[in-house]
Amino acid sequence: MNLSVGIVGLPNVGKSTLFNALLKKQQAFVANYPFATIEPNIGIVPVPDPRLEQLAQTVKQSEKLGCLPPEIPATIKFVDIAGLVSGAHKGEGLGNKFLAHIRETDLICHVLRDFSDPNVTRAGLTSPQLQAEAGSVNPQNDLVTLRTELILADLQTLGKQTEPKGQITPDEKYRFRAVQKIKPILEQGYPATKAELSDEEAAAARELFLLTAKPELFVINTDETRINQDKTSIAKTLGVGEGSVIILSAQTESELSLLSQEEQQEYLTHLGVTQSGLDQMIQTAYRTLGLISFLTAGPKEVRAWTIPQNTPAVSAAAVIHTDFAPKFIKVDTIPYQEFISLGGWAKARNLGKVTSHGRDYPIQDGDVVEFKIGA
Repeated sequence: MNLSVGIVGLPNVGKSTLFNALLKKQQAFVANYPFATIEPNIGIVPVPDPRLEQLAQTVKQSEKLGCLPPEIPATIKFVDIAGLVSGAHKGEGLGNKFLAHIRETDLICHVLRDFSDPNVTRAGLTSPQLQAEAGSVNPQNDLVTLRTELILADLQTLGKQTEPKGQITPDEKYRFRAVQKIKPILEQGYPATKAELSDEEAAAARELFLLTAKPELFVINTDETRINQDKTSIAKTLGVGEGSVIILSAQTESELSLLSQEEQQEYLTHLGVTQSGLDQMIQTAYRTLGLISFLTAGPKEVRAWTIPQNTPAVSAAAVIHTDFAPKFIKVDTIPYQEFISLGGWAKARNLGKVTSHGRDYPIQDGDVVEFKIGA
């Protein structure tokens, strides 16, 4: 899957600190799995999945192995995007580059400042009002500035659309209808996602590559002592869904990434949380993009594979190897929990708990699978 998350924020909100913590996860990942690639502003990081450890234990016992098989997680790509300044839609700062990079991503992760270090200012902001608030702590103001620039850029895009004349295609008709519905929404200060479009209009609108039509996450970068603050009230203040909000301390996440797994868990327990904010962010981004993981389990490796929701079995097989699709015969599946409780493939088959499906079966999240492929 070539889906990516763009990390977006005003200057000096902790975006680089957060991205560097992701890079440390990537480096650990690459050290064990050299097929992953590294680029300066891209982090390809593992998606935390505790199911893999249990799968490995089950396979070791059922196959009577001397050691655990390697665990290979699913991955997701994060892109570090240059800090935005007011006027980006007009090319201020690195505006044109900033907006172009966002267009290339599939999900926007807004990093909003909520930490209180007075020594960290927002250098590079051109708005006098924001310069006056350089050291302030106001995630809502951050989001207003970010959203305003994206909305103004989208209005520029829509301003170039003209009503089609003469004999027009259905796509042209639906696209212009979408423009007519989205433009007043943007003019009211709301993102394009708030427009009520038919399925045909929504499909046609995707050709416009609007920035505010992308799904969003909202990372509240706060002080370590405030990571347990009420997420519901923050989401309400921002006017977004609670499930899209992640509260973390980028500085703490950076420090955690240097510790062993045991030390990390000990520190998280001390903070009163069960999972790091970085892991929450990665998993939430994965789900928001509509991705799921199916699992394979054998002596050579246990592995999570990434597919979109409702992917048919034949397409999922092609994720493992492109040759699998034309030679597909069937897929055997068993839900993860049953696989673990029954103790592996052999026992599950003996008890009749493995189900065979054809090419159109929609693979489910957590399905443990074996594809049967012809010669």
